[in-house]
Amino acid sequence: MEASSRAVRLVLVSTALVVAACTTPAPKPKAVQPLATLSGTVTFLEPITLSPDTVVTVRLADVSRQDAPAKLLAEQVISSPGASPIPFELSYDPDAIVPSHSYAVQARIEWEGKLLFLNERHHCVITRGCPSTLEVAVVPVHR
Repeated sequence: MEASSRAVRLVLVSTALVVAACTTPAPKPKAVQPLATLSGTVTFLEPITLSPDTVVTVRLADVSRQDAPAKLLAEQVISSPGASPIPFELSYDPDAIVPSHSYAVQARIEWEGKLLFLNERHHCVITRGCPSTLEVAVVPVHR
């Protein structure tokens, strides 16, 4: 009789847990923050049209820490870019932006895995009065 009494209590406790789980309201989903956008163009002065197998990579990075690699926040890879200027648009999470940090856009152009162009100038964006639209000039890499 004691075994059946334990079985009945176990069934009752299990049923109570199931009922409690069913009546507990589900947590509300966190509101999805829309992405912010940073846009501009990559330009070079050479009067050329890039080969269709050329790749332009544009990155948004947190460059605040001088003793550590930059933290990547967004990246766009553009295949078959054509001639200069090359438009880009980077979408990033605005919640990841710290007002006291420094952010920069970096651009590079590669062909068959070889670096052809790179930006030499620091292009500050987003914080500290810096713009969210810009022109990133790249220069040839000399080997």
